[in-house]
Order: sequence, then structure tokens, then C-alpha cells
Amino acid sequence: MKHELLLKNLNCAHCASKIETKISETEGFERVSFNFATKKLSFEHDSENLVIQVQSICDSIEDGVKVKPFSEHHHHEHQSECHGGCCGHDHEHGHGHSHGHGKKGKIKNILLVASIALGAAALVLHILSDSTAAHWTVFALSLAAALAAGYDVFLKGFKNAFRLRIEETVLITIAVMAAFCLGEYVEAAMVTILFSIGEFIEDLAVGKSRRDIEKLSKIRPDTATLLENGSEKTVPADSVEIGSAVIIKPHERVPLDGVVTGGSSSLDVSALTGESLPQNVCEGSEVLSGAMNGEGLLTMKTTKEFGDSTATRILRLVEDAAAQKGQREKLITRFANIYTPIVIGLAFLIAVVPPLLHLGSFSEWIYRALVVLVASCPCAIVISVPLSYYSGIGAGSRMGVLIKGGKYLEALAKADAFVFDKTGTLTTGKITVSNVYACGGFSEKEVLSLAAACEKYSTHPIAMAIKEKGGADEIPLGDYREIAGCGTSAVYNGKQITCGNSKLLNQSVPEELKGKNAVYLIYDGKLIGALEISDTLRAEAKDVLSQLDKLGIKQKLMLTGDAQQNAAQTKRQLGNIEYRAELMPQDKLSEISKIQESGSTVCFVGDGINDAPVLSKSDCGIAMGLGSEAAIEAADAVLSSGDLTALPKAIRLARKTINTIRANIIFALTVKAAVIILASFGLAQMWMSVLADTGVCAVCVLYTARLLRIKD
Repeated sequence: MKHELLLKNLNCAHCASKIETKISETEGFERVSFNFATKKLSFEHDSENLVIQVQSICDSIEDGVKVKPFSEHHHHEHQSECHGGCCGHDHEHGHGHSHGHGKKGKIKNILLVASIALGAAALVLHILSDSTAAHWTVFALSLAAALAAGYDVFLKGFKNAFRLRIEETVLITIAVMAAFCLGEYVEAAMVTILFSIGEFIEDLAVGKSRRDIEKLSKIRPDTATLLENGSEKTVPADSVEIGSAVIIKPHERVPLDGVVTGGSSSLDVSALTGESLPQNVCEGSEVLSGAMNGEGLLTMKTTKEFGDSTATRILRLVEDAAAQKGQREKLITRFANIYTPIVIGLAFLIAVVPPLLHLGSFSEWIYRALVVLVASCPCAIVISVPLSYYSGIGAGSRMGVLIKGGKYLEALAKADAFVFDKTGTLTTGKITVSNVYACGGFSEKEVLSLAAACEKYSTHPIAMAIKEKGGADEIPLGDYREIAGCGTSAVYNGKQITCGNSKLLNQSVPEELKGKNAVYLIYDGKLIGALEISDTLRAEAKDVLSQLDKLGIKQKLMLTGDAQQNAAQTKRQLGNIEYRAELMPQDKLSEISKIQESGSTVCFVGDGINDAPVLSKSDCGIAMGLGSEAAIEAADAVLSSGDLTALPKAIRLARKTINTIRANIIFALTVKAAVIILASFGLAQMWMSVLADTGVCAVCVLYTARLLRIKD
């Protein structure tokens, strides 16, 4: 069975990775995934209550983590925890800091300000006087400043040192103690103050990003106003049954999917589809949960339960996306596990080898080694990479693109081949009469009216399109018959009239109709007219394909089970796209495989149940709309608006996300490498290593936060 737990106070990305790894290695735990942005731990296990066991695992790695069930009834508690704790009530790396709005946070902020004042006084006195009294005064001021700014860091550092867990607080504690032993009192204080300031900025940056991500969950109301026996009653939304009457007041979000039974209004559906234009609704209109009501009062009858409604499905898709980690995310986790031991080994060599070769004193080289260790902490990368993926996925959901995980975001970013289904994807799926041809002395209007009359009792989609185009003019015909596989026939003015495909013709297809999908009208054995049938092209399709060209997409291919002539007609309307027609589902799979074998990354866009196998086969399968359950289940991304306009936006967003991740990794490693090299030559001070750690981390997180501002 699936379990979801909330790991409160777990704000260290590196520690989170260790907890996730340890739980996944524990017997009985399957499909373990921790979402750092929402603090949700998901896994599968045969047992029911596993809070105590997970709590024990968390305690062995990180102090202060509280394990609680993650459920719908704790939704508001979760909101509160994120909006408070993420601001800094809990330190973002688990190092012991606690900046923020709570009592502990205020005390910490006051002590930080005091430490800055004490440190500044120590620095001024150190510069102005070198007397014995001044020396001890500087020592006292520096010690007070260091303790005020970093007492919790030092406590955590000692605890981790006794556990033989070498991480950032241990390194800072050792570095500050070593600086005091070496007589570098002011530097010891400044290192601690800089570290605390860096952590404070980092807390704010990560907290802001988390709060922006949390806004996604606000599209789903937790309560609904139920109408029973003429009276209103506010109830939990998940308790409302299908068929219930619900009132939606002005400026409230729709709690469940349903159909309007009274009132009219305009709905803001941008949170669901990315579409900025309001949707006008009245009696009989379908409404989706998560839409924001305008000025009107609506009553509706629910058609889905809370768990199956649109907003819940969207949130589930976004939250579950964390389980599908991208290659870079997996690489960073492995990198952090290898990188830390390597750097510790390097620092040990720097501390020991040069003094043994008489290249300087042990104190000098130990100091350099400490600078290397503090600078080398991988937190900037470990935090910013998963945060980038989740921010990109969150921004996509606001655009109306639901991407199911980091690995599909990567596939979308590097895709160079886009394959489209035709009917319902590039076209609307609605058959229409596009042209009417007349001959033999009949007018176009007469041909259309006679064809509609001949098809009067047929339920074939083409017949329905002809009747819709033909209008309400009634022409009396008799002896209606269905001609299997060909069309229909009737009697008009005592003579036979037939309406159907080219098999009914006793002559060759007229030149102007060759290669076109047409229905022919034959009266008394002679052709009197024809109706050209077409599947209406989506209004946005041609422009979207043009945008794909500008984005450098090498191959665009349309796959369809439709006839060659219909596919050719759609291709002529679209322009720059290849096509394959008259394909069975297995043929589509074969075409996808051929493209993949050529080395291309393939995205397939489709809408129907018969597209499910191809959606699964492609590197990133994209479903059109939230209609087909099978397509959504098989797809890796969903265009929730049901049209193609969001596709180019999704590609640009995916590329920007991957570029952000790449830039953060390069920037962090470059700065750290530079400080490590400078430290090895004695050219870097401890404060530089602190900036290379917390400073770089804050910059990476702030740079990542840009993704949440992307709207197009």
C-alpha cells in the first residue's frame, strides 16, 4: 500500500537525500521518494503504521525531524508549517540556525545583530591598538561575537563530531576553534558572523521559493457549500457525494467538478489550463474544480468525487513528479556521496604532506586545509538542482502544462523530433463540409440540400456533417436505403439518387476532386455534384508548428490511421510537416522506434485512448487535455488546456530549467574550485570559504527562483 508522510523540520537537502537513500535500502520499503519542496515522503510498504520506524531512521541522520501522516485533513497544517517554518523557523540545512518570525527566530536575529556590533568593535580595536589589554579585549569581544552568532552551530558541530558525521557545522566549529588557538580572534568572529548572515539570506531564498511552490496547492478548496433542503452547509470537500447540490459564491474557487444548474458567471481557469481569457458559464455548462468564480452566484450538481476532480488530479500529478527524478538530479546525489570523501582526503593531504616536506608549519597548512573543507560543502548544488526541477514543473502547471517528473522535463528540453497524432490533435476531430461542387444544371445549394435529405436517417459522422451544413430545408424523398460501405440512396421525383463515396461512380473522379476526400451525389445515374469533406484544422496548429521551427526542432511528423488523401489535405494546410497515413497502432509504434534508433529524442503528442501505447513508447509522451484517463495515465506530460498553444511554452520552460541547473552547477563548482586552489597556495582566508559555501548557495537558490516567475 502507498504511504505519504510529512517530514517537518527537514530542511537540509543533503540530509534529505541520505534519509531517502537509507529508507529505500530498508527491507520492505519500495518506490521511496522525498519531495524536498513540499517535505512529502512517499513510499510503498505492506505494513500500515510506519511513522515510528521512519522517525527512527530520520533521528539517526538528522536531529529535530518530526514525522507525521501527510493527508488531506492536514492540508492547512501543512500550509502553516511551510509558510512559517520555511521562512526560517527551521534552519534550511539543519545546522541549528533558526531565523524567522517565531520567538526563537527573533532571539536569533537579535543575537546576530549583537554579534555584528561586537565583531565590528573587535576589528576596530584590533586595528587601532596592539597593547596587552587591547589583545585580551579583542579576544573577549571576538569570543562573545562568535558565540552570539553561532552557538547553535557549535552545539550541532560537537554532536555531529561525536557521531563521526563530518559535515558543515563540524567544519565551521573546527575552523573557528583553530582560529582562536592560532590567535586569529577577529577572523574567527568574522567567519562565524559571515556564516550566520549567509545562512539567513539562504533561509529567506529557499523559504521564498518553497512558499511560491506551495501556492500551487491553493487551487483546490478544502471545503464546499452544500445546499440541502434549501439551507446552506459548509462541509469538507472530500465528503461531498456525486450528484450533490453545491453553491459557488462570487470570488470562490470551484471545489469539485460539476454541471451548472442555476446562475451564470465567468470563470478564471488560468490555474488549470494557463488560459488567461475568462470562461463564460451558464445553466448546463460543465465546470472544473480549481476554477475561480467571478461576480455571479452559481449552483451546480457535482459529477465527480473530490479525489477524481480536476484540481486534485492536477495536484497529484505535480506532487508525484518528484518521484521521477531527472538524470542530473540522480547524478548530483551520487556526486555528493563521492565528492565529500574526496575533498576530505584532499584536505588531509594539504594539512599533512607539505609540513612533512618542510614546506611550512603544521598550523599554517592545517588552516589552509580547513579553508578547503569549509569551501567544499556541496549544499549549493544539492539544494538548487532538485529545487530547479520542482520550480520548472510548478511554473509549467501554471502555463497549463503538467510535467510528471524531472526526467521528462529533460526529454522535453532536448527533444529534436515531435510526432503528432492527426485527429483531435492537429485537427479538432470535427468533420465538416469544406466545399460544394455542382454540375449537370444543379446549383450548389440544391446539391447540398439533396445530399442532406439523402443522408436523413444515417448516423455516420460524415452524414451528420452533411446534414448540419445542409440546414433545415426539407426535401421529400422516398425509399431510403443504406448501401453498405458506399453510402445511402433514395428516390427523388421518381428517380434514384445516391450519396456516397467514389465506389458509386460509374465514371472517373472529376479532375478538380482528385486527391480530395469527397462525397458524390448521383441522380438518375449522372453525377450532379460533390461535397468535399475535411477534418477542421485547429486554429493554433499552423502557428505552433512555425514556433517549433524557430525553436530548432529538426523533425515534425504527423501519424494517422486516416486515409492518405485526408492526411495529404491536412499536410497541405499545415505546410512544413511530414506524414504517414493509414497506420495501425503498432505501425505508429514502429515509426517512433525508427526515429529513436536514428538518435533523436522523440516527443509524441496525442489525445485518444488508441494513442496510449505510443505515448508510453516516446521519450516524452504528451496528452491533449484532461479527458482520456488512459492517455493521461500513459503520458509523461499533459496539455491541460486541450490545445497546442502551451507546447512551445513548455519547450522554452524546459530548456530554461535545464540551463538554470547547468549554470548553477558550473557556477558553484567554479567558485569552490577557485577558493580551494587559492587556499592551497595560502591566498584564501576563511571568510572566502564561507562565501564559497553559504554565499554561493544563496545565489544559486535566488537564480533558481526565477523559474517560478516565468509565465510564457
